[in-house]
Amino acid sequence: MAKSAKDPFNHVARQLVAAFRGVPDNTPARQIKRPTQSLAPLIEELLLEHRIGRASPEDAIRENWPSLAGHGNAQHSHPGLIDPRGKLTILCSHQIVRTELNFHHATLLARIRALPGCAGIKDLIIRAG
Repeated sequence: MAKSAKDPFNHVARQLVAAFRGVPDNTPARQIKRPTQSLAPLIEELLLEHRIGRASPEDAIRENWPSLAGHGNAQHSHPGLIDPRGKLTILCSHQIVRTELNFHHATLLARIRALPGCAGIKDLIIRAG
């Protein structure tokens, strides 16, 4: 039997009572019974951390990608994730598209920063993928 929040007896007292009654006491000697906590704050923290059910800058960029990069370039590239340093990774399937996006790097970055929630993007990483 574990010690509950209302249990006035310590582990030694419970062992003595169990020995007197002839019932084994299976609770570990160093077990600390903590009060039960609600899962709601933990779940809310995980939802915020992983942006579940919330709009993210990546979603806004993906929705507007053809207008940002141009229709031809958008067919052969797609925006990836934003790293903690504020760099957006863009993956391109063709070298020509990668070169074109690198050429228009400053313009593309300014267009992305103009989107709602995307002002914190500091740079673009354009790579093959």
